[in-house]
Amino acid sequence: MKWFARDQGFAGEEEFWGLAGLLHDIDFEQFPELHCVKAPELLREGGAGEDLIHAVCSHGYDLTAVDARPEHRMEKVLFAADELTGLIWAAAIIRPSKSVQDLEVKSVKKKYKAANFAAGCSRPVIEKGAAMLGWELDFLIEKTIHAMRSCEAEVNAATAAL
Repeated sequence: MKWFARDQGFAGEEEFWGLAGLLHDIDFEQFPELHCVKAPELLREGGAGEDLIHAVCSHGYDLTAVDARPEHRMEKVLFAADELTGLIWAAAIIRPSKSVQDLEVKSVKKKYKAANFAAGCSRPVIEKGAAMLGWELDFLIEKTIHAMRSCEAEVNAATAAL
């Protein structure tokens, strides 16, 4: 999300975008049936402002019981990229490199078209997100690959430390 902030002309909001991306599933593991419903309570307990709460909850628009429509550019990017990052990561880890560094849009599109590949990643949600942004699907995939490349080493280091 930090990469997207810079890419979309919101470099001054990079930390906020990153925080929203980091916290967007704050309630999912503990309360999967109440995803985006419990998030406001958890975030308020942590001192989060209403702008962050809306940003986090808006990624579940039309998918959960929360009716927080993505309005800010960041919220639309988060909505669009959330499901897509799972599909891209699944496509990357089956490659010999196990990396997004050498992953191309055409490889992701091939996997995208296979309904049984990363079946939990909703193609209709990804397409709705691209439409919210006014982007073609290939453009969203390309940008999301670039965003994931920018932080892959950091994510790998953090998960290796777990």
